Amino acid sequence: MQQTQAQVDEVVDIMRVNVDKVLERDQKLSELDDRADALQAGASQFESSAAKLKNKYWWKNC
Repeated sequence: MQQTQAQVDEVVDIMRVNVDKVLERDQKLSELDDRADALQAGASQFESSAAKLKNKYWWKNC
């Protein structure tokens, strides 16, 4: 019986570590998602600015 309790305690400890790792992973994924959204917004703004600049110089050279 004591051996079984020791095994249960070991499994509980392992599962606590696993839960902590999953929570940490979730936080990192959320941060990565936020950074990806910011990068996408920056890329869209750059694309728009580049198109406006291209048109400005196209008209200037005509």
